[in-house]
Amino acid sequence: MNTQTTDVLTMTDQKINLIDGVFTATEAGDILHAMLDKKINFHKLQRLSRTEGNIGDACEYDSGRIIELIDEKGKLKDFLNSVRADGSKLEIKSTVQISLKK
Repeated sequence: MNTQTTDVLTMTDQKINLIDGVFTATEAGDILHAMLDKKINFHKLQRLSRTEGNIGDACEYDSGRIIELIDEKGKLKDFLNSVRADGSKLEIKSTVQISLKK
């Protein structure tokens, strides 16, 4: 077995430093809106995949999550507009933590 593969399989936690910096409101908006759009599209594709061939599946989790993310996107827009008007910059730190679940 490849040792690189073995090392990955024995790891149980992984952290990815995704965002770490100071940004203008416009830069922050570009980054965060792109991330939210990706998550929204992911759930839309999951919902489509589940309903294909099973029109009775309500996909409640995916539909609910899409609504939550769209709501968060609206809150972010309002926040960034106020920051933009103020002329402040934003420090953003985002770490994704991944844990192995069996």
